[in-house]
Amino acid sequence: MKSDPRSGLLDDAAVASAHASHAAEAGPEHPATVAPGATLGLGAWLLQAVLFVAIPAAVLTLAGLLSLLLVRVAADIRIGLDVFTPTALRPRLPLYEMAGRGVAADVLRQVLIAGFAVGLALWQDGAAWRRRLALTRPAEPRTSSPLRLWLLMAVWPVIHILWVTETARALNGGLAQGIRISPFLTPLAVAGWFAYVVVLAPMAEELLMRGEAFARAGRIMRPAGVIAATALLFSLAHLSESGGIARPISLLPLALTLGWLRWRTGRLWPCMLLHGWSNLALLAYLLWPRAY
Repeated sequence: MKSDPRSGLLDDAAVASAHASHAAEAGPEHPATVAPGATLGLGAWLLQAVLFVAIPAAVLTLAGLLSLLLVRVAADIRIGLDVFTPTALRPRLPLYEMAGRGVAADVLRQVLIAGFAVGLALWQDGAAWRRRLALTRPAEPRTSSPLRLWLLMAVWPVIHILWVTETARALNGGLAQGIRISPFLTPLAVAGWFAYVVVLAPMAEELLMRGEAFARAGRIMRPAGVIAATALLFSLAHLSESGGIARPISLLPLALTLGWLRWRTGRLWPCMLLHGWSNLALLAYLLWPRAY
């Protein structure tokens, strides 16, 4: 059953009313503070905790499957291949075609993730979806000084590169300077791949993790718990068969920093900016010719 899209607003209003009533009873000398989730029973809290993990996992899985399916159908139609041809009878595709399909699927997956994140926010909070995803100015800003934020932007890529490369080396993650872009990618595919790494992935992942998931976790956890939980979820979402545990471990400091930035500023755009800047810096380092 589809819930009332205003339910999130109604719940927030009810909790705020309960807080105000409790504070009035406590008196001015003993202001009351109610922890997130304190008004929920154990069963409701556990349900929200499960949804916090299950919803992003479902979004990532569905976006991945849909992107592969849609790209395969569109690419088959483009080259005149019957989309219902059995796998055993399908002709061997050129390497540039396979590489291009892989980039197209990556790009489309990020677009779908962003769309699902916005759709979930609309379904949950209706007209207040931008506030849920921290795309509007917060009611109670906790903004750090601009100098501190710019200093973080300047210093962080160095920290990120050192941590990622050293953890990859320690855990045999196969990450090294001097890698090359596949020669089978067309110029358009290369441009799409760069856009995917530097722009689309940071935007989509932040909308889902530090947007929707962060808002959902904030209903049941304190800020430190929200930052840690979303960081762990983000890191585990990058677990892969080829990279093993090295990739999640290498991304954990970035995820914690992004969560802190989301909480500290109350906005999502600084997270997108730092995420994209980190990806660009790491990409530039990895593509830089190795010095022998």
